Amino acid sequence: MTTTPITPITAVDLFASALQIRPDGDVRAAERRMSGGDADTWQVATFHVETDADVHGDHWEMHPAADEAVCCLAGGVRVYFRPVEDGAEEETVRLPAGSAVVVPRGRWHRLELDAPSDLMSITLRGGTKLERR
Repeated sequence: MTTTPITPITAVDLFASALQIRPDGDVRAAERRMSGGDADTWQVATFHVETDADVHGDHWEMHPAADEAVCCLAGGVRVYFRPVEDGAEEETVRLPAGSAVVVPRGRWHRLELDAPSDLMSITLRGGTKLERR
């Protein structure tokens, strides 16, 4: 009889590691990545942020491979969307604690804090782009 090794079940500190969800259904704790990584591995990352610099508020960000869920667990944050059409204004979604917004794939966005916050993002990181405002 062959036995499969048993992996110890332990808690994961979501503020120190990310969860990676792989296409085969495997879920692992791993180093958080702002870009790169396996093209078809989803990342769930949680951050405690104090200032706009902590959320690279001076940059636009875009994920070409998938939508992104931006979740505000505590505090408050504003998500700004770059206009799609010339001359249009930025769209803003305010996220109080316990709320989320889905950023469409390929849509440039940025964050600004209302207060120190705990945030969670869920997306495919591969191909993520940053552009200075």
